Amino acid sequence: MSTETDEPTPAHTGVATPAAPPSATTIEVNGIAPIPDDERSASPLDLFRLIFGGANTFATVVLGTFPIVFGLSFWQGFASILIGLLLGAALLAPMALFGARNGTNNAVSSSAHLGVHGRVVGSFLSLLTALAFFSISVWSSGDMLIGAAHRAIKIPENDVSLAFGYGLFAVLVLAVCIYGFRFMLLVNKVAVVATTVLFVLGIIAFAGDFDPGFAGTATGDLFWPAFVGAVLIVMSNPVSFGAFLGDWSRYIPRETPHGKLMGAAFGAQLATLVPFLFGLTTATIVATEQPDLFAAGNYAGGLLAISPGWFMLPVCAIAVIGGLSTGTTSLYGTGLDFSSVFPRFNRVQATTFIGVFAIAFIFVGRFAIDVVTSISTFAVLIVVCTAPWMVVMMIGWYTRRGWYDSDSLQVFNRRQHGGRYWFAHGWNWRAMGAWLVSAGVGLMFVNLPGQFVGWLGNHANGIDLSIPISLGLAAVLYLAALRIFPEPADAFGPEGPRLVPAGPAANHPIVGD
Repeated sequence: MSTETDEPTPAHTGVATPAAPPSATTIEVNGIAPIPDDERSASPLDLFRLIFGGANTFATVVLGTFPIVFGLSFWQGFASILIGLLLGAALLAPMALFGARNGTNNAVSSSAHLGVHGRVVGSFLSLLTALAFFSISVWSSGDMLIGAAHRAIKIPENDVSLAFGYGLFAVLVLAVCIYGFRFMLLVNKVAVVATTVLFVLGIIAFAGDFDPGFAGTATGDLFWPAFVGAVLIVMSNPVSFGAFLGDWSRYIPRETPHGKLMGAAFGAQLATLVPFLFGLTTATIVATEQPDLFAAGNYAGGLLAISPGWFMLPVCAIAVIGGLSTGTTSLYGTGLDFSSVFPRFNRVQATTFIGVFAIAFIFVGRFAIDVVTSISTFAVLIVVCTAPWMVVMMIGWYTRRGWYDSDSLQVFNRRQHGGRYWFAHGWNWRAMGAWLVSAGVGLMFVNLPGQFVGWLGNHANGIDLSIPISLGLAAVLYLAALRIFPEPADAFGPEGPRLVPAGPAANHPIVGD
């Protein structure tokens, strides 16, 4: 049994001064093992930049068009975006705590709650999320770049030019991810400022055509399904970051106040009002001036058609900068986590493998089997499964009083057995059961007309209740399981559990290599 209690030692009481960070062009060597305290030189502001930079892109702009696509008016759409962001940001914020506390990513931290083997759930969810949002980022940015270049300098808009655009983004993103955290942080420091300025230029470009009185078509019985659907689409954007926050917050000193960590995550999501509102306002113009393109789902083509000529260069810049920042935040963490699931790979090798696989998927999915129209639906389904996983993590943090045994968290990565989080052969059936049931029931309530409607999706007059149900059910089931079937006492710290009882200590020794 590990004897480590993770009580503060001189190494993590603030006595150790962080060393000067390495150059951004130095390839990161840290893998999934806890980041040493003297190498944690990032700040909550850096976390803000990474989260905001990863969402301040055309992919988020497209999400901002959905309220209009669903038939809402401008002001109804604005309300749905604001509510979705507030709810999603509040759900996301606590996920920033795990990385700074444990010095590793959130999938590894989830070992404490889902078990040594159960942590693969987080790895699987992050892999699917990264694949979906990396693909969306490359496709949306590539389409905008080639479309703008076609209008500005008459570059042919065909499969060859699109393949070049996709390949350019994908290779650049992979290169940044191979260099690692510091280079990615540098990219996002630039992206946060540059892309925001470019979106402001876009507001200027379209101000004369914008009508805040734009009326929607979703009235009567159609209103609430459209409004709730828009809220959930927006909410899915912050929730999609849940599995990744630890990838970046692990470089932040562990003594950083919790309020600053959660404030950085919450504030970064609120800042995405910029791209969301850009998408919302321009969608009203496209719907009015290019109704055929809008009805056909070609928002990008409609936006380029209504854009003044001088705005083509900013469009290209947004596509390049935004595509880089979103792609890197999606791909980096998955490569990092893959190196722990398959320890024969180091971080660079794992990132390269995952990157090549993702690039292949992008090209096959676009030119061979055409999954572009369905990938956004897939992303929503993944978010429905990720939300209850986040609830389990947050309840686990609260009941454990934020106390974790770093040695036991690394058992899976070192191919060992036992430790405080071994539970039943490496699985904590309390958390796993709550997650499986909640995710399964949530999927049954998904209602995406024309794309995916779950078995119970039409039982609320067309209102999509998938995420609220999966969130609430996960909280009720996990808390009930913890109270009826208490976790072993040695899974908790010296102060014992909070809110729930503890059972007899399991005393599983750590054995193996």
